[in-house]
Amino acid sequence: MPTVLITGASQGMGRAAAQAFAALPDARLALVARNEEGLRETCELSRAHGAEARPFPCDVTDEAAVEKMGISVRASFGTPDVVLNNAGLFETGPVVDITVEAFTRQVAVNLTSAFMVTRVFLRDMLDRGSGHLFYMCSVASLKAYSGAVAYCAAKHGVLGLARAMREETRAHGLRVTAVLPGATWTPSWYGSDVPAERIMPPEDIARAILDVWRLSDRTVVEELLLRPREGDI
Repeated sequence: MPTVLITGASQGMGRAAAQAFAALPDARLALVARNEEGLRETCELSRAHGAEARPFPCDVTDEAAVEKMGISVRASFGTPDVVLNNAGLFETGPVVDITVEAFTRQVAVNLTSAFMVTRVFLRDMLDRGSGHLFYMCSVASLKAYSGAVAYCAAKHGVLGLARAMREETRAHGLRVTAVLPGATWTPSWYGSDVPAERIMPPEDIARAILDVWRLSDRTVVEELLLRPREGDI
């Protein structure tokens, strides 16, 4: 009966991950996002699979809100077995036009939120001696893209965070996985001139995450790199 917490669960890869875990027997899902309407929809879809799913509306860039969310999740489900740090923001623009506010916003949503959400549950996971932390990175964690300096910087940071967390927690029974997907059909791509058939469906990313979690506790996939069959866009 795994308890799974997913941030950014109102749409895209977060919603797909919720559906994948919801199909497990007796799954319990703590679903986190700012978009309350989307969060409720994800909960309903998850419950249709038989999972116990509860929404926890939260701005994961707000430290006080994250602390409050952690208290609510522990009161409802206890300490999660899986924490999927999936909340993200993708905004483009030439570096000369990016404001400090815009740069900071992408770092806050993609990177700082993952640190804060991890910190809320980490001590209990360490005391328990088990748990799986997932960090949603990107091919932009490995490769620079023109016009996406803030996003690349933030996602490089998420990969660094995941690697550091792996080193700090591996002797305490935790597993840490950095997920690095290429172009995936999520709202970031809606309205673009790229056909959906050219890029990966979010369900594939979710299935890969679930398969990594299903491995025995003696094994960890440290970094999971997924790309469209025809390569990056």
